Amino acid sequence: MKEIMPYIPFLIPYLILEFGLAITALIHVIKHSEFRFGNKALWIIIVLFFQILGPICYFVFGKGEE
Repeated sequence: MKEIMPYIPFLIPYLILEFGLAITALIHVIKHSEFRFGNKALWIIIVLFFQILGPICYFVFGKGEE
């Protein structure tokens, strides 16, 4: 635990960003049914399992036109 303590000020903003993006992307995936690529199940898996890159990929590549 002593090894992590110096990095806590950097980890907290990263974790807030990660969870915020994941929750926002997950809510958007669940509410919408049109995607540029893939389907709802695929995007849920990508958003949840590929931490910060999954939500970013969803908003860049998967989010359908509204």
